[in-house]
Amino acid sequence: MSSVTIGFLVGALTLTLLALRFHIGMAMLVGGSIGYIAVSGLDPLLSYFKNLAYGRFSVYDLSVVPLFLMMGNIASHGGLSRRLFEATNAFIGHWRGGVAMSAIGACAGFGAICGSSLATAATMGKVALPELRRHNYSPALATGALAAGGTLGILIPPSVVLVIYAILAEQNVAAMFMAALIPGLIAMFGYMTVVAIVARVVPGAGPAAPRLAWSARMTALRRVWPIVTVFVVMIGGIYGGIFTPTEGAAVGTLATTALAFASREMNLRAFVSAVLSATESTAMIFLILLGADVLNAFLAMSQMPQALAEWVLGSGLSPMLVLAGIIVVYVVLGCVMDSLSMILLTIPIFLPIVMGLDYWGLEHTDKAIWFGILALMVVEIGLITPPVGMNVFIINSLAKDIPMRETFRGVLPFLASDGLRIVLLALFPGLSLWLVHLLGG
Repeated sequence: MSSVTIGFLVGALTLTLLALRFHIGMAMLVGGSIGYIAVSGLDPLLSYFKNLAYGRFSVYDLSVVPLFLMMGNIASHGGLSRRLFEATNAFIGHWRGGVAMSAIGACAGFGAICGSSLATAATMGKVALPELRRHNYSPALATGALAAGGTLGILIPPSVVLVIYAILAEQNVAAMFMAALIPGLIAMFGYMTVVAIVARVVPGAGPAAPRLAWSARMTALRRVWPIVTVFVVMIGGIYGGIFTPTEGAAVGTLATTALAFASREMNLRAFVSAVLSATESTAMIFLILLGADVLNAFLAMSQMPQALAEWVLGSGLSPMLVLAGIIVVYVVLGCVMDSLSMILLTIPIFLPIVMGLDYWGLEHTDKAIWFGILALMVVEIGLITPPVGMNVFIINSLAKDIPMRETFRGVLPFLASDGLRIVLLALFPGLSLWLVHLLGG
């Protein structure tokens, strides 16, 4: 049996283990180990294991992961999410659909200091759902907007998934953050537009809240400016080359901690809880990375990704048709897998295919960055698509009286916005690359 055939069989085995509810890290570890033994034997595998953990976890760029997770957990426990929502709601809550738009804007702001879509959905759901109920928003629009807004957690930089992609694709983390900003803002405004349309088309779906006085607006703005300052200093420092992403994450974590304690919305017990939560999430991510390393080492040894890339390149299929096929695969996988797992499982296979095709004359680095942002946008769609839709389940757990079908019905218009954004990013790479070229030289 050829090594390429073994590669395809191990890929099928890994997917089968995932279907049987194995943890993604263990599924990749088991599949990769079996394939490694089949191709090279047990002794080479044991020799590879000897330095595997140190070689992976000593990568400097990975230190940004626990820092961003810590920053997001502290922001969640420290009440900063509520301030963001109150500030956005003070200025646009009186529009038709304005409270839901405020929730989406607050999701984007929280995502800028969190980096996790699931955490964004859970945190902003707790903050905004009571207000949406109080103003009699339709259950579908209220829960749909929060589920969709939660996906902005990793679309607005910083983003843990972007860090992982940058490491896998050997790209600069800061450049990936630059590339994600404009597509992330497009996503936010696209979701707000959907809310505005639904609030006008469906009678009573999104009633306007009372207009606040300017004094109340200024009070809300004063409460949120320290959070905005943290984001501007952190991201501005990264974009301007003052900080590395890790240094920026450290600065952001310290500043967020100071703000949380200064606001008296965080005590020592909440701080310890935030640290433990970040530790658990970091351990889970690192286990997945370890499993991915074993699987990717086997795949490289089997030459399966290269064989698949050569077949695609020799098939005569147009590059855009190949890209469309990759997007469809991501959408399907997104129904049963989380975004990080999809990136780790598919990038070693899909990236060589994309890099071997011509897209708009892009050079190597630009193509890798553009595809990374496109892949990120597509995998996030999986968070709100049936039958899994993790964000939908999170929001539904906060609104137990609302049937799941109502929430899935509510996210459908937002999925249409996602589809339009994917087409724009695929056809106009400049949306992802303009800021990279402007700030990166």
